[in-house]
This record gives sequence, structure tokens and C-alpha cells, in this order.
Amino acid sequence: MSALPPTKKTTLVDINLQPTLLYVKFVGPQVGQRESPIISQEVEPYIREAGKSMKHFIIDLQSVTFMSSMGLGICIALRHKAAASGAKSVLYGTPKELLALFAMMKIDKLYSFAKDQRELDALLLK
Repeated sequence: MSALPPTKKTTLVDINLQPTLLYVKFVGPQVGQRESPIISQEVEPYIREAGKSMKHFIIDLQSVTFMSSMGLGICIALRHKAAASGAKSVLYGTPKELLALFAMMKIDKLYSFAKDQRELDALLLK
């Protein structure tokens, strides 16, 4: 029996845990030095809870307009934790400015990207 509710909404993150999927929406508009550790603290218990049953870890960045190096770091750290459980990580709805930042830092190779629901649905079938 899970101690965590399947959904959780805070001022910084919306979390939705499904049987094979963990969907995390960063509420934004920025993910910086203050927000990053709070987001990590909220999401990590859900990654542990999902464990090996998690096939996909989705970070929804639609409402994020600015991300600091700490924000990028938290994306990487959460991705690594999800990958340790065997999950594939997807960045969803990433604004083009952030896509450029991910590419410049060569972080884009760690993720699949879905710009809309159709692309996300296709990735989830893999």
C-alpha cells in the first residue's frame, strides 16, 4: 500500500503517478536556485515509490520560461534517478529557448522530446 497520494499539487510542481508512468509538471515560470531543491524534495519520493514499474518519466516544461544551472541540474538528477529504475525520460512541451539551452549544454541527449500530446503519445507506445 502506497503512502503517497497518486497526485500532488504544490506551487512549484504537479505530480501524477500512474501504474507505469510518472508525470511531473514544473509550474514555473522559473526553475532556479530557490525552486530546484524544493522540486527535487517533492519528486524524489514519487520516483522511489514508482520503482521498477515506472516505464516513463515525463517532465512537463510548458510553463517554464527560465531555468538556471540548478534547474538544469535538477532535471539531470531526476532523470538519473528515473533511469536507475529503468524508466525512459521525456521532456514535454519544452519552450524553444529551453530546447536551445539543453542542446548547448549537451543535455538534450539524455531525453526524448515531445512538443505536443501526439508526439508524447507516440513516445509512450515505445
